[in-house]
Amino acid sequence: MTHWPLPDPMVRALALAREAAAAGEVPIGAVVVKDGAVIGEGRNAPRAGHDPTAHAEIAAIRDAAAALGDERLTGCELWVTLEPCAMCAGAIVHARIARLYYAAPDPKGGAVEHGARVFEHPQALHRPEVYAGMGEVEAAELLRGFFRGRR
Repeated sequence: MTHWPLPDPMVRALALAREAAAAGEVPIGAVVVKDGAVIGEGRNAPRAGHDPTAHAEIAAIRDAAAALGDERLTGCELWVTLEPCAMCAGAIVHARIARLYYAAPDPKGGAVEHGARVFEHPQALHRPEVYAGMGEVEAAELLRGFFRGRR
C-alpha cells in the first residue's frame, strides 16, 4: 500500500475500479475533476453494455461533458487507475483535458508512455500534462487479483 494518503479523486477512481471488478469487468475507474470538484465518473463496462468503447475514461469524459454542457473539458483533470489505451488517449486529446493522472502503467495496451504514445504525435491537437504512479500499487494489485481469479 501507499505510505501517504492518496488524493480524493484517485481514491474515488479506485472505488469505481472495485465496482467494475465486482460486476465482472476489468477493474478500471476514472473521474474528471474541475476546480477541485468531481464532475464526471465512470468505470469499465464493455461486457455489460456489449460496447467495446465503454472504458472508464470514456464514461467519465461523457459524464463530465454532459455536466458542463460542453464537449471541451478545458481546465479539467482526468484521474484513472490504469494508463489509457489509444482510444481513450484520443478522447483525452479531443476533450482538451488539461491534466491526466494515472495510477498503473500498461506496457501492453497503454498509449501514453507505452505503445502508440498518442500525445507525442505531431497530429495531436492537444497535449495534457501527464502524472503517473499515484496509487500504482493499489491499482496494480486490483488488476492482478482480478486476472488471477480468472485463470
